[in-house]
Amino acid sequence: MWPDRRLLDLFKISVPIVQAPMAGVQDADIVIAACEGGALGSLPCAMISVEKAREQVQIIRQRVSAPINLNFFTHKPVDANPAQEATWKRRLAPYYREHGIDPAAPIAAANRAPFDGAMCELVEELKPEVVSFHFGLPDKPLLSRVKAAGCVVISSATIVREAQWLEDNGADAIIAQGAEAGGHRGMFLTEDVAAQVGTFALVPQIVDAVRVPVIAAGGIADGRGIAAAFALGAAGVQIGSAYLRCPESKVSAAGRAALNEAADDSSVITNVMTGRPARGVANRLMKEVGPLSPDAPAFPHAATALAPLKAAAEKGGKADFTNLWSGQALPLGRETPAADLTRALAAAGAHRLKQMAAV
Repeated sequence: MWPDRRLLDLFKISVPIVQAPMAGVQDADIVIAACEGGALGSLPCAMISVEKAREQVQIIRQRVSAPINLNFFTHKPVDANPAQEATWKRRLAPYYREHGIDPAAPIAAANRAPFDGAMCELVEELKPEVVSFHFGLPDKPLLSRVKAAGCVVISSATIVREAQWLEDNGADAIIAQGAEAGGHRGMFLTEDVAAQVGTFALVPQIVDAVRVPVIAAGGIADGRGIAAAFALGAAGVQIGSAYLRCPESKVSAAGRAALNEAADDSSVITNVMTGRPARGVANRLMKEVGPLSPDAPAFPHAATALAPLKAAAEKGGKADFTNLWSGQALPLGRETPAADLTRALAAAGAHRLKQMAAV
């Protein structure tokens, strides 16, 4: 059925779909459903504790025996800059006044931690079949321990040079993340957002440059996109935005309303939500302060001052300060159970490929 089975054999899954890890809007429920549909379910771990990650994996293992992916960030931590934090607070001051929030009140720091020794110990304990990284790969001693635990390692590339670096440094498969993709850009050897490459230009170039299987990501939310990815040499696809409106997703009520109204041109690449470029549905803050602003503190510190604004706005039913990470194919998503969606996507992709083969 599938013209390239390398990813199916590598992950030991039945359909060549990776459910994208979506930090903040999913938990074990979508992982379980994606696995039930035959895909590789992914649990985002960059915003949760070791204890929470262990709990979530235990829930998954109780429900399904399929392979799973644990996802981590590998950014280099940057200390908060008091001067820049103060500038950012001044830029947000009108919003604080509007919502009656004391700008001097203490705020918990944004929690987006890079992969470290504690999480590595958890990987060694739980032995997930796949471990994925965003923003490159961890230092070699940690990566060696992940591989020694028997885990397949994958990571995202936004340009060919990043893909080659990932292969040279131990990645077993590479996610070709096009500019259409939702969420944080996986860029780590470039900072040039303006030069980001679209999925269907990026995939064949990475396929030609590396030997490991390539997973196409960005703008893929139906059978046509899956078939197109295979036609360009990909061995599978990563899909995230299509799952956002599934009942298992943890998107807030205000966020769901914004997603339901989104069109093909509703998403933008912004740095004002976290301090690092990411694609999401444009909210009030992105439109009025960004989408790209030099005032935003470095990742992840920009998110710290936004936390009370997000809570206040959502309490009033608005997503003005909510980061609704999603890609340009968001309108193709469906309000259907995630397991059914996974099966439908795989069936539609296989059908399209069969039609192409018959021509």
